[in-house]
Amino acid sequence: MKILVTGGAGFIGSAVVRHAVAQGHAVVNLDALTYAACLENVASVADSPLYAFEHVDIRNRAELDRVFAEHAPDAVMHLAAESHVDRSIDGPGDFIETNITGTFNMLEAARKYWSDTGKPAGFRFHHISTDEVFGTLGAIGQFTEDTPYAPNSPYSASKAASDHLVRAWAETYGLPVVMTNCSNNYGPFHFPEKLVPVVILKALAGEAIPVYGKGENVRDWLYVEDHADALLTVLAKGELNRSYNIGGENEATNLDLVKTICRILDEKRPAEKPYADLITFVADRPGHDLRYAIDPTRIRTELNWRPSVTVEQGLEKTVQWYLDNEDWWRALQNRDGVGQRLGHKS
Repeated sequence: MKILVTGGAGFIGSAVVRHAVAQGHAVVNLDALTYAACLENVASVADSPLYAFEHVDIRNRAELDRVFAEHAPDAVMHLAAESHVDRSIDGPGDFIETNITGTFNMLEAARKYWSDTGKPAGFRFHHISTDEVFGTLGAIGQFTEDTPYAPNSPYSASKAASDHLVRAWAETYGLPVVMTNCSNNYGPFHFPEKLVPVVILKALAGEAIPVYGKGENVRDWLYVEDHADALLTVLAKGELNRSYNIGGENEATNLDLVKTICRILDEKRPAEKPYADLITFVADRPGHDLRYAIDPTRIRTELNWRPSVTVEQGLEKTVQWYLDNEDWWRALQNRDGVGQRLGHKS
């Protein structure tokens, strides 16, 4: 296939680009190159004849029409989004414009292209979303594809809105879509404002490792390379107008996750004192969801997919990657907001 990937210079999008090229697909990487994007993430495939890059913002409808007309993709994988909850608390406007209006533009550009080319049966619009649209769980239970939406942050609300737009375009206009909602990703090329890279880089710098509240919030952790593999599986085999929840089958509290990273660092790069001594509890994030957990039954039974690594194995790979790629993350240290506490202005 020729796949148009939006947000392909971001964390998850770049993993999708690398996997797709490795599988022999032609890829058009469309990215606005905002603060969290980095073309170094796709440097390993940049010289491939299967790869092309378009510096385009999904809020620019005219440019989207041009890209569809020039590249004639067989499928779209829509990952471009503002995704940091803390930033959405401080500045929700960017999330509304990119995640809602941008998705509307993508759907309309895709619908026009699909109609103009005779509505080919093989065309797919794959919308990639998050489990955060479902809100928060208590101590028990898991999100299924039928869980009612109950977003609690500006970020998750904007993603929920984008999900509803995709469903509406499928029902109203017949656009062939598939949807996925994933759990928390981690792994190589993770922008250094999210929890896992923050812990690694704070520890290496000998600085306090911030943990929100008491660290009791639970997440299902999904290694990004596994997620990319799952997304391409859904694109190729998923049933039209159906959604699939993608989880890592690795629930952990934030505190346990941080302690695991510290222990791995103790083994790989010992310091004078255990890195866990740097853990510092800080004021919690407003509206911080207590627990996310995904029931992966549908993707496991229908598409025969499940994650390849445990959270312990994935974190060891991730820590080693950051130790081996200091040039990559040091170059991002001066970008807007990196290393600062965000999301507490409310």
